[in-house]
Amino acid sequence: MKNVILTDEEVEQILARAQRGPDPDDEIEPRAVEAWYEAERGLVMFKLKNGCVFGFPPSEDSYWGLNGASPAQLAEVEPVEDGYGLHWEELDADIAVPGLLLRMLNVKAWYAKWLGGAKSEAKAAAARENGKKGGRPRKQPVAPKRGGRRKSAQAGD
Repeated sequence: MKNVILTDEEVEQILARAQRGPDPDDEIEPRAVEAWYEAERGLVMFKLKNGCVFGFPPSEDSYWGLNGASPAQLAEVEPVEDGYGLHWEELDADIAVPGLLLRMLNVKAWYAKWLGGAKSEAKAAAARENGKKGGRPRKQPVAPKRGGRRKSAQAGD
């Protein structure tokens, strides 16, 4: 084991991080710890803090501003802002990791379907069957509350 000599400033930074504790966003947001370009596959790759590895084709969508970039330029990718984004200095391009994943995995479309927000033939058939039985039961109206105090019966009334 090597002896490591730290400066006072490095020790203070380590202590400050330890006192702050873990960042709660690290537990819920995808953060990149590593990024690289695989020229053979034509993919920009990045590894998340939880160990998952993702890759995407940079030239497929002009949305990211990476189409037309050379492999050497794409290889200059680095995680920035605690892994929240990917940055290419020469290309002046930045991509937010959560947004990249949402867009590339098309989360909007499949999440709505997964939660039942999308129309399907099975859903339509179930609605037709329910309609044959009279449809959804109507809500019964709730009797209005009476205001004021009730008069009690008096002896001799």
